[in-house]
Amino acid sequence: MKLRSSNKIETNRWELEIEIEPRVFCQEVDKVYNRKKNKIMVPGFRKGKAPRAFIEKYYGEGIFFEDAINAIYPGAVEDAAKEAGIEIVNDHVDFDVVKMSKSDGLVFKVKVTVMPDVKIENYKGIEIKKIIVPEVTEDDVNEEIEKIRNKSARLVDCDSGVAEKGDICNIDFNGSVDGELFDGGTAEDVDLELGSGQFIPGFEDQIIGKNVGDEFDITVVFPDDYHVSKLASKTAVFKTKLNKLQKKQLPELDDEFVKDVSEFDTLDEYKVDLKKKLAVSKEEEAKTAADNETFDKFVELVEVEIPEALIRAKTKVLLREFEQRFSSLGIKLKDYVKYTGVSEEKLASDMRPRAVQSVKMDLGIKRVGEIENVTVSDEEVESEYSKIAESYKLTPEQIKRFVAKDDIISDITRKKVLDIIRDNRVEK
Repeated sequence: MKLRSSNKIETNRWELEIEIEPRVFCQEVDKVYNRKKNKIMVPGFRKGKAPRAFIEKYYGEGIFFEDAINAIYPGAVEDAAKEAGIEIVNDHVDFDVVKMSKSDGLVFKVKVTVMPDVKIENYKGIEIKKIIVPEVTEDDVNEEIEKIRNKSARLVDCDSGVAEKGDICNIDFNGSVDGELFDGGTAEDVDLELGSGQFIPGFEDQIIGKNVGDEFDITVVFPDDYHVSKLASKTAVFKTKLNKLQKKQLPELDDEFVKDVSEFDTLDEYKVDLKKKLAVSKEEEAKTAADNETFDKFVELVEVEIPEALIRAKTKVLLREFEQRFSSLGIKLKDYVKYTGVSEEKLASDMRPRAVQSVKMDLGIKRVGEIENVTVSDEEVESEYSKIAESYKLTPEQIKRFVAKDDIISDITRKKVLDIIRDNRVEK
């Protein structure tokens, strides 16, 4: 491979002219011929028996050229990019043949999108609010205990009674806007915990105080940012029937309850342990809030013109993660789209701002790693493989089969850069 020229043609776009000498090109053409010769038919010969000269005369000398190019150009473009000192960010390239023959070899041009130039200053000394960890109060501990009691509660069916916050109600409803029913607004035998916030704001509040068997209207206004755009800001009326109620019967708060839900024997011991755990949780929450503020401000410092290819790629990743989350709940993306009326294109569009921020973060981290000359040793890589293996109860060798070393290096580098930013921030 010979790089004949490399030119920047616009922001984040380069054109490379690459030459493959005749000997190398002909060798690749020979390989294609040997792979395909037994499948080629030429009139007057049995399948696979025609001499090469007859094949090339009948179909043309270039019959094997296209496959030869497909085999050559990925490696040739990669080598040319290294020589030109650029990093290509997408697999798609604009490809044009300049000349091609057995005697001349192959000369072609490619236009590629490259990693952008990134500028970032003052990433050390980012100012954030002073990290304050709230004290754990007795009310915090009691609130946590109530949550645990609620999780351990027994549901008791009620044939009659008034709906209260915390009850599980079973309802039928059909919703209409301007007198017309809408998709997804009708259902029967729906169980709903009052106060859970599962339904549109205001819906659950209007069930509280109703009796089993009551039929009534619930009037709500869909939020301005509701995911079904045609319902956003609309007033809806749901004709509702309260079929039955289940009320929670909480366990007694005593030592026996403590023995059932923990390894402790007394309520006092349990409260001490909960207080310690809540303190750790509050500390982690405070640190996470500080990190979020730090890295949001870090992203604002990143100056870059992001190639569209990077944004598209990140958006695909976010969509895939979105689909996996719903899949874990037993919901397929196509069903989500059908139920909500939100197309995949709209989902991708909505995710674009987050994709842009994520790409800026990645590019900023990469640039700081270069500025700070962050390196990763083989020992660190092996240690990381061992940690991953331990978490999955596998051997490091097994992990190496499906986790590339480059990915491990990238992850460790990222952690080191984040530590540099975090360690140099200033609390005000």
